[in-house]
Amino acid sequence: MKIPIQSFFMEKVTPKKKLGQHFLKEKTIAAKIANALPDNTPKNVLEIGPGTGMLTQFLVEKDLNLYVIDIDKESIAYLHTHFTELKGKIIEGDFLKYDLSLLFKNQPFSIIGNFPYNISSQILFKLLEYKTQIPKFVGTFQEEVAQRVCAVPNNKQYGILSVLLQAFYETKYLFKINASAFYPPPKVTSGVIFLERKSTSIDCDEKIFFKIVKQGFQQRRKTLKNSLKPIIKEAHYTENSIFGKRPEQLSVNDFITLAKIIENDPV
Repeated sequence: MKIPIQSFFMEKVTPKKKLGQHFLKEKTIAAKIANALPDNTPKNVLEIGPGTGMLTQFLVEKDLNLYVIDIDKESIAYLHTHFTELKGKIIEGDFLKYDLSLLFKNQPFSIIGNFPYNISSQILFKLLEYKTQIPKFVGTFQEEVAQRVCAVPNNKQYGILSVLLQAFYETKYLFKINASAFYPPPKVTSGVIFLERKSTSIDCDEKIFFKIVKQGFQQRRKTLKNSLKPIIKEAHYTENSIFGKRPEQLSVNDFITLAKIIENDPV
């Protein structure tokens, strides 16, 4: 007798709404996500939120030093039972609170996962904290977030995540996943993105760069001379037309230019 999809998944792990769990059920899509990690990726790889192991099963077939982390006790128990080859590499914990230096020390590692929608932006901000160690990243997000990461200037989706991530990574939107590919199906479509760290760093003070990007987009309808007024001198915004623009009109390089101006002549 054919087991209904719902019964099959609930026998493994019960999806929990509070954890934002929507388990991928299409093997072909899982294989496609796993293969989005290029051959030259570091051997050290961390999968976030493996859940029922749909993606994990394809990652363990690769020549990788794979670790997985999940906050869900049911998922952890299932992984211990069905992925014995990952003994000692299955971590029960909250990725957002986990000290990643405990895993790979100072060695580079890549991240991959089908991420819960409710913490997707937080995952990307944590990626930025460890950007010097993470050269490659593959993730499934709510499509709106995936598009935001890859958005270009003069686009309503262009914002803080767009600028900060594109300052350090080449971003690529890979493909869309329909809600029907998940159990339970979410109310939105998903998108898979690939990030590859740039070979050069930004030529300005990073703290100032992060500050002006965040402060600028918090008041995105205002021109930068108004939103950045507390941290710039009047002479700068009267002499430089860039301060008369709104944040969504600026490229990453424009924000770097702003950071240099403020860095070289602070208030």
